[in-house]
Amino acid sequence: MQHTYIHEVVARDGLQIEPQFVPTEQKIELIDALSDTGLAKIEVTSFVSPKAVPNLRDAETVMANIKRKPSVKYVALIANLKGAERAIAARADEVNLVVSVSETHNRANVRRSTDASFEGFGEIMRELERTGISVAGALSTAFGCPFEGGQSSGRVLQFVGRYVELGVRSVTLADTTGMGHPKQVLDLCSAVRERWPELELALHFHNTRGMGLANVLSGLAAGVQHYEACLGGLGGCPFAPGATGNICTEDLVHMLECMGYTTGVNLDKLLAVSKRLGEIVSHELPGQVAKAGKTTDLHPIPGGLH
Repeated sequence: MQHTYIHEVVARDGLQIEPQFVPTEQKIELIDALSDTGLAKIEVTSFVSPKAVPNLRDAETVMANIKRKPSVKYVALIANLKGAERAIAARADEVNLVVSVSETHNRANVRRSTDASFEGFGEIMRELERTGISVAGALSTAFGCPFEGGQSSGRVLQFVGRYVELGVRSVTLADTTGMGHPKQVLDLCSAVRERWPELELALHFHNTRGMGLANVLSGLAAGVQHYEACLGGLGGCPFAPGATGNICTEDLVHMLECMGYTTGVNLDKLLAVSKRLGEIVSHELPGQVAKAGKTTDLHPIPGGLH
């Protein structure tokens, strides 16, 4: 079985829409604990306006105080040139750019057209050329938009191509609002991999309609090895009515290991960090394995049976 790489997004995607601000020291505690689980990447924060994302207003302090492991890539999301400059100063290993495939969603999310977003990315790439910081490009609403509906595969491929032309070597197809289904995932991922076989392709699924892990299976069938997930299943798009969170990291790792895939992630350590996350945010998490236990966890025989 192939190796699969898990990219953890809880510290950014999960905590940014929590109703209460998570104290800086608890963010650092959480990231340091995650660093010890064997994850390939951890998205630490986003360098965007504190007015836009007040829960991540401590981005520089968090980046400056985490204990970094050489085996982990520490990632920050950026939206513009100023964000790139902040990421450089904070010594991010990688930055994530993001644009929506849907024109309407992009304008709602970042207040600019998709063309303007890509023009800005050109400036960012020139700024990052001298730094050695790697760049990943995300395509939000790649599997559907709550305002426009389905997005054509041709448009998605066009946007992947625009990232590649900029020099981006890792692209994430994101089901931002949980509208994707397994056949769609298989068809789109197969098309991308056929056209750009050397591109590092990652997938980001939400579980809004209960198809998140089923979509992972389609991604695996298409040969995709990189998956973003969120500890405890936190997160969700503010523009998706009724949205639940991202696919749950510990549920994803558990499923992959049951199927014989290798992840390099210590599931027991991950479950312990998930328990701590529940204490930090003070509410129940959507994840299932943390509640039910691993399939290998056995229980005492009921009384009266021999």
